[in-house]
Amino acid sequence: MTAQTPPAQTPPVPARPVDPATTAPQLDDLDALRGAAHGCTGCELWEPATQTVFGSGPASAWLMFVGEQPGDREDLAGEPFVGAAGRLLDSALERAGIARGDTYVTNAVKHFRFEQRGSRRIHKTPAVGHVRACRPWLDAELRVVHPTVVATLGATAGKALLGPKFRITESRGTVLDWEGFALVPTIHPSAILRMEPDEKDAALDAFVADLQVAAAQHA
Repeated sequence: MTAQTPPAQTPPVPARPVDPATTAPQLDDLDALRGAAHGCTGCELWEPATQTVFGSGPASAWLMFVGEQPGDREDLAGEPFVGAAGRLLDSALERAGIARGDTYVTNAVKHFRFEQRGSRRIHKTPAVGHVRACRPWLDAELRVVHPTVVATLGATAGKALLGPKFRITESRGTVLDWEGFALVPTIHPSAILRMEPDEKDAALDAFVADLQVAAAQHA
């Protein structure tokens, strides 16, 4: 019996196209925001992606993490930070004494931007226009969760909130006053995963130290 090749997966077409600029500001509930974002067509990334990957965590979270965008695993699962970077984040949170259940994790861009290479989907950094199109969802998440502390993970997230002049090397691990929030920039855990083996331990220690700075703002 010949094995059947599974049909190619096609992205779902939103039943109701949603413009985040007009929809997100009207919603004050995470479930409502998540449901509306499922149909987001604010930029072209919704077409090749499997689905919108909205934020995850309780509305009572005191700490909000803002990353860049979902990866391949997150795009398929529909949840942020469930791949290798998410596992590294969980480990760092445990070392820093922060309960994952007290945090809300999201991304500056809610769809996976990638380049197809054969059967593989290779991460591609979102453009400024993608970050701008998704900003209303992020603003709404900040409004509804209203955390004590915001931690940006990586350059894209930092620039999304702090502007194009943001540099991680200048600001990581410091406490910035931003829009009434205590904001602590740090690196993205995926950056640690890409490092050489002999660099990873020190990089993880530094990442944990940044998280401890964030935790101190809640004490």
